[in-house]
Amino acid sequence: MESALISPADLKTLSEADLAVIIDTRDPESFAAGHIPGAVNMHDIFTFLATSDAEGMAALKEKFAAEFGAAGLDGEKTAVIYEASMNTGFGQSCRGFYLLSFLGYPKVKVLHGGFAAWTAEGFTVSTAVAAPTPGGFEIDEAAGAIMMDAEAMKAAIDDPEAVILDVRDIDEWIGTSSSPYGIDFCPRKGRIPGAVWIEWYRMMKPSAHGPMMKSREEVLAECATVGITPDTPVKLYCFKGARASNTFLALKEAGIKDVSIYFGSWNEWSRDPALPIEEGLPFTA
Repeated sequence: MESALISPADLKTLSEADLAVIIDTRDPESFAAGHIPGAVNMHDIFTFLATSDAEGMAALKEKFAAEFGAAGLDGEKTAVIYEASMNTGFGQSCRGFYLLSFLGYPKVKVLHGGFAAWTAEGFTVSTAVAAPTPGGFEIDEAAGAIMMDAEAMKAAIDDPEAVILDVRDIDEWIGTSSSPYGIDFCPRKGRIPGAVWIEWYRMMKPSAHGPMMKSREEVLAECATVGITPDTPVKLYCFKGARASNTFLALKEAGIKDVSIYFGSWNEWSRDPALPIEEGLPFTA
């Protein structure tokens, strides 16, 4: 399987051959201060909050198909997405990878190590604003199986074959905070019933160029701690799908076959009092 992670050197080669559309997911101020030459800024890859109902998914598809097309994605060029570093943007580059995968774009990569890895190589940084030629972006509806709605996650609670994997930070997992946006940003704190937990940071490890994804064997070892094998159907969630996307990429790189994300995640689940939650400290045997 070809890796979805690309090195700075390989991105430089791809870009110089005019075969890449480079997408910077950082905030506009960071982008303006310096970015990879030719990159376009799409911070709302990170900020956009989606609901998983039909209306929410239609809005998500319409918005991002238009934006990705305007950025120059035409089905031929490779989309390469980056953030500041792999652990500073809550997985926002991977959220872009997941969104493009959901929309069925055929060629998507994440810059391994992010902008920090690019600058560590001493490669050129630009402040120029790109003017991309819009591409004819087409949605492939067949790719949508990696997206779960609330009903699918509710069904997963009673599925003995599936593992619901919560990858939020520890204060969210144990129910002392409702979100990274603030302790009481959401009306309820807790977990989806039956979920197991691997904090998203555990999919990465230090390197000379900052945090990088762990190897296939290391990711599988982390997964084994909660009973996940390459054949386990994994149902991911976090707060809004960013950290879950970082884990999604790690799990797919490790060869786990069936991985999907409940993209509405805790931001949506916690706001519907009809949906069940577990509160307090997780049960430990």
